[in-house]
Amino acid sequence: MSVPNTAMVMAAGLGKRMMPLTADRPKPLVVVAGKPLIDHCLERVAAAGVTRAVVNVHYKAEMMEAHLAAHPHGLEIALSDERALLMETGGGLMQAKPLIDADPFFCVNSDNLWTDTGDNALVRLSDRWDDAAMDFLLLLVPFGQANNHTGKGDFHLSPEGRLIRRSPEEERGEYVFTGIQLISQRALVDAPDGPFSTNLFWSRAIEAGRCFGLIHDGLWFDVGWPGAIPATEDVLARG
Repeated sequence: MSVPNTAMVMAAGLGKRMMPLTADRPKPLVVVAGKPLIDHCLERVAAAGVTRAVVNVHYKAEMMEAHLAAHPHGLEIALSDERALLMETGGGLMQAKPLIDADPFFCVNSDNLWTDTGDNALVRLSDRWDDAAMDFLLLLVPFGQANNHTGKGDFHLSPEGRLIRRSPEEERGEYVFTGIQLISQRALVDAPDGPFSTNLFWSRAIEAGRCFGLIHDGLWFDVGWPGAIPATEDVLARG
């Protein structure tokens, strides 16, 4: 499959774990390795061949709006305005859906940072996409390679590449979700009003056997709190 032309970029969170750095700016504008997180994200998106980014905004939205106007990275930028109510990930997708003109489309969290070994990760997702079989294709990283990650891991993979959730009784899941995924428009239906998590859609797709994973070929960093920034910069500096 050719690379979809549109990516939804999740950038509306409050950034509470990144305080005090987010006292005067939204989390996507926190600088890591010389540039704001949102710029790292948009550069990778544009490098994959995406031409349009739909970016949701809430906390200090005017700062995000001004930055994106000045630094579009060659992309057509559309804003999904959540100033009135923060919609969470699932609600954010539903609110932005009328602005998303690709099917499937990318969805990328702006607070992750990744590098590629070989092909761009978004290109690899596009190459792996099977529209007859998939509603979601999530980019995953092995638990042991999830830099700065403090969770227990999210998923296992079946031999066919389908996602299996880590059970609450398990010490950890084999794979961590990178915040990067391909989504079919047909999966975004029968949604509740207001804020809710994308987990609702994932659970439906997992039950139907239509939620798959692809293992990332490169480095990935969870940049969720201030201490993760120097740790990330140290790894990147060492190449």
